[in-house]
Parts: sequence; structure tokens; C-alpha cells
Amino acid sequence: MTVTISRLYDDYTIAQQAVQRLEAAGVPHSDISIVANNSDGWYNTDKKVDRDHDGVDDRAEGAGTGAGIGAGVGGAAGLLAGLGLLAIPGLGPVVAAGWLAATAVGAAAGAATGGVVGALTEAGISKEDADSYAEGVRRGGTLVSARVADADQSRLDAILNESAVNLRDRSAAWQKAGWTSFDPASKPYGADEVRKERQLYGGSLR
Repeated sequence: MTVTISRLYDDYTIAQQAVQRLEAAGVPHSDISIVANNSDGWYNTDKKVDRDHDGVDDRAEGAGTGAGIGAGVGGAAGLLAGLGLLAIPGLGPVVAAGWLAATAVGAAAGAATGGVVGALTEAGISKEDADSYAEGVRRGGTLVSARVADADQSRLDAILNESAVNLRDRSAAWQKAGWTSFDPASKPYGADEVRKERQLYGGSLR
């Protein structure tokens, strides 16, 4: 039996590391997805992206670049070599790769609940959690999701839990400020709003 596990991160670099740890733990990159807010344009295809500060463009590491959303990349490239830019209703511009992004884009036109929420609930995530994950991305976060064998869930949950957002606490904070649920028709956060949100929770891209 396969289950879907997801976590939200304030810091893209931490989310990136979580993806790499999942791959190292044996999860195929075809079963992993990452969706990161790009409202402030931090991911720019015209300039070098080196968030792990190793001197190499992150998109060039591994076997190749630009594989596209949901595309399979061979060898050591892994999921992150397939990062691409797209827009998802309610989220605005995002940087994403993997099955969730592909499903969200495909569902966006007809899903009443919105692309990401619809894709998450279809994968077995509760509507309440799906709303919170989507809102977290809207506010500048990064979502990592993986389809894993039920027997491996506890082990892989532990990998994703490292430095992840406490979703219940974060949702409660938003609710105190008047938030109720994710609305795909809502205006996406702009660059200034995303920066303020990241400062509030200590999120970073570098």
C-alpha cells in the first residue's frame, strides 16, 4: 500500500536537502515532488542559482538540466534537476518538479478546490492539511511530498520532520489572524508580502 507524506518548509534550502535525503533513502525521484513559492523571483532562469553555495548552478548538478515538470531524469540528477517555472491558481508563480506539480497543473482548470489542494486530497491528504500546505506555499514556503510504501512511512516521516514547519501551530496562527481555508481565487502574495512572511518565521532562500 502506498501513502503520501508531505511537509512544509520555510527555507527552500532545507526542503531541497529533504528531497535529497529521501532520494538517498531509496525513494525514486518519480515519487517525490517539490513546490516552492517564486513570487519574489529568486529562481531566475537567466542567472546562476546556487543555494547550497557549492559554486555549481543547482540546476546543472547531476546528469542534466531543464527536464521539465514531472519528467523523469536519469542517473544521479534526481528530482531537482527537473525544476521548472509555472503558475498555480491562488499560489502565483512557483518553482516545482515532480508528480504533485504535474497533477496540480492538470487539475487546475477544473478542480473546484484548486490545483494543489485537489492534487493533495486526491493523493490521500486531508482537506484541512491540504488547505494549510497550499496556504503555506502561497505565503512563501516550500512543499515537499512523497508517495511511499506504508511500511516505510515512519522512517521517511522522520527524514521529512527535520526542520519542517509545525503545520498545526502555523495554521492556528493564521486562523487567529482571520484565515479560514485556502482560496484558489485569492490574490497570490506579492514579493513584499512573501519577504515579510519569511522574516516573520525566519524563512530563507540562501
